[in-house]
Amino acid sequence: MKAPAKISIIIAVVFLLLAAALSLVARNQALSLVYHPLHERNLLSKTPADFSLQYRDVSVQSTDGNTIHGWYIPSENGAGIILQHGFKSDREELLEEAAILANKGYGVLVSSIRAHDVNEGELIAFGLKEMPDLDAWVNFLQEQEGIASIGMLGNSLGGSLIIQYAAANEDIKAVVAHSAFSSMRDTINTSVIYFTDLPAFPFASLIGFWAEQEIEGDIDDIDATKWIGNISPRPILILHSISDIAISSDSGELLFAAAAQPKELWQVEGVDHAAFDTQLPEEFENRVLSFFDRSLLGGEER
Repeated sequence: MKAPAKISIIIAVVFLLLAAALSLVARNQALSLVYHPLHERNLLSKTPADFSLQYRDVSVQSTDGNTIHGWYIPSENGAGIILQHGFKSDREELLEEAAILANKGYGVLVSSIRAHDVNEGELIAFGLKEMPDLDAWVNFLQEQEGIASIGMLGNSLGGSLIIQYAAANEDIKAVVAHSAFSSMRDTINTSVIYFTDLPAFPFASLIGFWAEQEIEGDIDDIDATKWIGNISPRPILILHSISDIAISSDSGELLFAAAAQPKELWQVEGVDHAAFDTQLPEEFENRVLSFFDRSLLGGEER
């Protein structure tokens, strides 16, 4: 065999080995992103009682058989708000928001979804399989005494989930999306860097491919910009920081552009991912309460 042919074969073998190694790394990272087994989750260390709130431990079963857990604080003003946590998080993330709303008389249901918190399941499907969980929570809240109207607030993935749910369910009268990503395709490069410490090229597309195999779906179907317009004529408030490094920096503007009226965008710089409530607490409280007062209670601007 002539030397040039040998070199070509060696180059081809090296290329194939490199491609296989990259694919293996990407697959392992994809599995880490879409699976969240119970033993990897943080234990809950706080409850609404730590914020001097009277609450009940509650659980529901989704239509496909998953038992999921939450906290419920009864309403004093006729409205109830469902609070939905983000990616690989839990109810504890939303205790500050729960206190803000409950102290103003709102009923608060701090919800959770499959593969998170103390719940059954391990696979995170980014909205492709989680809608039955949100539906079970809405049904629960509708059965509670004194609930005449329902709003939703979600952080990060939770924000995208509630956009998807509210777009198809007119029982949700108002939505606050806090650091929601606009679509999986928009944010995959940014999020791969943030969650895996790997460069977007070549790993984002490879991780996306392997994730699709596990969730048995197309990541192009995970797109809040396709759903958000259907929330109208019900109002939506979008909170986004252009300094966010967990999701794409233009997610807020993309969601706002795709939404129909009535819509509001509170976009700032210098706030971390899903941290408006802790880094801008007074303005967060005023804006969120004003929005829900107007939307659910017919109240005036604060």
